[in-house]
Amino acid sequence: MKLIKTTLYSGFISFVRIISGFISVKIVASIIGPSGIAAVGAFSNFLSIILTFSNGAINSGIIKYTAEYADDEKKQKLLFSTATRITLICSLICGIIIIILSSYISQLLFGSDGYYDVIICLGLSLFFYSLNSVLVSILNGLGKIGRYTIVNTVGAVFGLILTLILVHYWGVKGALYALILSQTLVFFTSILLLLKEYWLNKDYLFSTVDKEISKSLFKYSSMAIVTALTVPVSQILVRNYIIKEFGISDAGIWQGMTRLSDAYLTFVNMALVTYYLPKLSSISDTSLLRKEIFRGYKLLVPVTVVLCLSVFLMRTYIIEILFTKDFLPMEHLFKWQILGDFFKICSYVLAFLMVAQAKTKFYIITEILFSGSYILLSIFFTRLMGLEGSSLAFCINYFGYLCLMIIYFRKLVFQGKENKK
Repeated sequence: MKLIKTTLYSGFISFVRIISGFISVKIVASIIGPSGIAAVGAFSNFLSIILTFSNGAINSGIIKYTAEYADDEKKQKLLFSTATRITLICSLICGIIIIILSSYISQLLFGSDGYYDVIICLGLSLFFYSLNSVLVSILNGLGKIGRYTIVNTVGAVFGLILTLILVHYWGVKGALYALILSQTLVFFTSILLLLKEYWLNKDYLFSTVDKEISKSLFKYSSMAIVTALTVPVSQILVRNYIIKEFGISDAGIWQGMTRLSDAYLTFVNMALVTYYLPKLSSISDTSLLRKEIFRGYKLLVPVTVVLCLSVFLMRTYIIEILFTKDFLPMEHLFKWQILGDFFKICSYVLAFLMVAQAKTKFYIITEILFSGSYILLSIFFTRLMGLEGSSLAFCINYFGYLCLMIIYFRKLVFQGKENKK
């Protein structure tokens, strides 16, 4: 019952995010075109890397241990306080480094130092984003899905409003500022919404730092850091390769396909994050764990199939409505991208076990392996098929990832025995 309730809440968040995202994409695509989409994509990848480092990459650990310590007030206090201190230190260090290197980062991302002011703004705002990520992770771990939904919905709406205003006046630079400032506004909204929460006080958030809890959290930070580096970096390298071989417009089309894929799968991804990670973290019995996995597949796979088929069948209309005529070549990317999205979600249901059970070594190996294979497959297939090869590479890569997840967790899935590796 809770899975269904969580899925409905996730569905609402996803709906708001999808609509907001689609409107933002339409506005950005109409005003700044494929080249602008490519620039925003490059900054988004950089942003995801920095935002992970700015809170010590401990969000998944906060969610897991908040759920695990649900009945232990003392450990909860130590967890929340330790997480807050780690976040404050990391965000301060990252912010200073970004500000000092602002011109260099601007040149690296955009080929010009004309965006250094955007990078400085990011450095100054990291503190607010990082603290907000702690608050949201605590909500998720506590299972406060209602409030979690409100906070995320407000964030999506702020992002949309800022995008509409700033892109209109400042084009590409406005889109970049919108990505940064929306998270700062969400922090203050979160504080107002959570004032009555028992843990939003000095005793819980700013008391003792526990060394053992720090070690436990940093197990998760190593996983998150690897993901934060491998996934965006692989996308940056693929995008740069496409720009070099096919031009900035084709890179924008590829970026548009990637953003569309991320947007319509938000519904399923939110259900996985808000329900599965806390749930799997709280289950120690192997038979119950196996049942939970199959429950997830029974609900999420049909939903994913419906989403994928709907997007594929309506692909021409989607491009015309959400983008512009300049993006019509994107239609050739849908077939393999949609199939890859299906494999992606099927693999994630099992992959979340690695996070929930802190299988750090295997997680890191798979992230590096499949990020590398994605780059190589993209180069290989784009040389054979042109831009369409990038989506085929995505599909093959996630099919391989799914196969590996099934093999690794085969004892749990097929025999009801936990893999101890």
